[in-house]
Amino acid sequence: MKVPSNSFKRAIRKGDLQLGLWSGLSSNVTVEVLANAGFDWLLLDTEHSPNELPMVHSQLQAIARGDTHPIVRPPWNDTVTIKRYLDIGAQTLLIPFVENADEARAAVAATRYPPRGVRGYAAAARASDFGRIKDYPSACEDQLCVLVQVETPGALANIEAIADVDGVDGIFIGPGDLAAAMGHIGQPGHPEVAAAIDDAIGRIRACGMAAGILTGDETLARRWIGLGANFIAVGSDTGILARGAEQLAARYQ
Repeated sequence: MKVPSNSFKRAIRKGDLQLGLWSGLSSNVTVEVLANAGFDWLLLDTEHSPNELPMVHSQLQAIARGDTHPIVRPPWNDTVTIKRYLDIGAQTLLIPFVENADEARAAVAATRYPPRGVRGYAAAARASDFGRIKDYPSACEDQLCVLVQVETPGALANIEAIADVDGVDGIFIGPGDLAAAMGHIGQPGHPEVAAAIDDAIGRIRACGMAAGILTGDETLARRWIGLGANFIAVGSDTGILARGAEQLAARYQ
């Protein structure tokens, strides 16, 4: 048996556009419904949703029925938490609130076994098909994908240094926290915020790095795709359910 190939990592390295959806409902049922909806990737969020390790485990099992690639966002750039998500089979992680190259290096180190990193070893974790993939410790690194999230003007200023960190595969711009840090909380489409994102996408791509973002605004999504963002989430399961339910109810009022 071999370590499963990471199709998402291969695609963003080639510069292919990968369309995604945010999943914050914390449900394996929701994930199973979305797994064959046509998105390239689905973000399983644990930073801003009531999602815990056993629940993410079941979501990874559910998404295995589809063609959509799962990305897990840990709640923080924490070595122990990252280890646990890797052990249950996550191959792509989006690490929040990375401010500089040192924090990016720490994120990468958490995904690598010694001597290249600090990931703890488990002989029979789900990631190795419970020990059936005999070369998992030596082969897994090529299939792991580390995405780091920049969410403040200070982090944006460090894009080139972060992109230069060995093992970082993509840089994701967090528009909500960036807007807040720029004094425009709740306004990720504010002209000043949008202009900063425009510039950041160009700089990320100039470094030869994949650039990502989340927006439910189709105009902004197409704008940022045009500027080079090549892994972009265009909505969320929570938003689809909430707005869809409201629209259905409104039709009968």
